[in-house]
Amino acid sequence: MLSSHIGEFAALATAFFWTITALSFERASIRVGSLAVNLLRMALALVFLSIFSYIHRGIIYPVDASAHAWFWLVISGLVGFVLGDYMLFESFTIIGSRISMLIMTLVPPITAFVSWLILGEVMSVLNFIGMMITLSGIVLVVFGRSGNGEKIRFRHPVRGILLAFGGAVGQAVGLVLSKYGMASYDAFAASQIRVTAGLIGFAAIILISGRWFKIRNAVGDRKGMRAILLGSFFGPFLGVSFSLFSVQHTEAGIASTIMAMVPVFIIAPAVIIFKQKVTLKEIIGAVLGVGGVVVFFI
Repeated sequence: MLSSHIGEFAALATAFFWTITALSFERASIRVGSLAVNLLRMALALVFLSIFSYIHRGIIYPVDASAHAWFWLVISGLVGFVLGDYMLFESFTIIGSRISMLIMTLVPPITAFVSWLILGEVMSVLNFIGMMITLSGIVLVVFGRSGNGEKIRFRHPVRGILLAFGGAVGQAVGLVLSKYGMASYDAFAASQIRVTAGLIGFAAIILISGRWFKIRNAVGDRKGMRAILLGSFFGPFLGVSFSLFSVQHTEAGIASTIMAMVPVFIIAPAVIIFKQKVTLKEIIGAVLGVGGVVVFFI
């Protein structure tokens, strides 16, 4: 029974892991900056994955991957990590992880849309209805009206919202490329390749911009490093690997739907642990966002 739904359980675990990593990286990004967080988390994740690979497969690095896997997984890492996650982490510092992860519920619909454009997969009427429900939940949270009869306006900074949307697009495209490049290859080894690409990409950005001092400052920040360490373990190590394992063992749509539960999961720790104020509108918006994703893949 459990083995027949292993992909779904992996997706549920992924949602839990990503809840932890979103809160951890929000705190770390505010303390030391998103660029430093991204580079350090890639380095730590590569260490975790290499140790696991040696224990699990007997080799420390995925030298047995095909050229096809390497090419598409590297591209996936650059798109998903360097472009997508950099924008997502920047949005954390502006609008917070709760609102950013709500906007990230657009990943499954965008994934299906990209598949429709590139692979010619058909989108049904229910697909579009689900997308509209998800969008309505996001609109409910990001737009508002003051009590003075003012026009409807953004309740959160536009830059943060656009960055979160860019993160959603990057992750969606990265997921499609990952599935294509990985095929039946080991999910954790595939994550190693993606993380390697992300590490090189962020190192290149820091080298070109001359911002190595940010890494030095981040390493010296104990609270920031604890948050980065926690987020790296549950994010690019466990979270990404379980997400790839999930799409290998169940339909990508089902996996994406379950993984999109993060905006709901994140409410309780945000209130209890971080003492953040959550409005009724934000709760309804999170439920609508996830509900739309569920409808999208019925």
